[in-house]
Amino acid sequence: MKSRLCLLAICGGLLASTPVMAHHSFASEYDRDRRVKVTGTVTKFDLSNPHSWVYLDVKEADGTVTSWAFETAAAGGLYRRGIRKDTFKPGMVITITGFGAKDNSHTADAQDVTLPDGTVMTLGTENNPG
Repeated sequence: MKSRLCLLAICGGLLASTPVMAHHSFASEYDRDRRVKVTGTVTKFDLSNPHSWVYLDVKEADGTVTSWAFETAAAGGLYRRGIRKDTFKPGMVITITGFGAKDNSHTADAQDVTLPDGTVMTLGTENNPG
């Protein structure tokens, strides 16, 4: 009996310490009819799983700055396309096209990025529309 309780406690502890990863569908967060094209200055690039993120500060016509967050493919998918953790450096000005969030926030699902030298790279996942 004691060994069963001990085993149960160990298994429960392992399960409780395991991070839970929730995943979402494109359609639950993004609007395929809301195309966005944003040019801004990179503030941060998180090369991570299940999705990587590119953060931009965009100077608006009135001089205010709006912060945008772009969800991209997972780190492995980006890596296979030649994107590394230092591809998008803070201060770099880039243009990202994608699909805007349904809640009209400054968040979008990134599809493509144009680098300062004109190079275009794919950021979206293979199963997203685009």
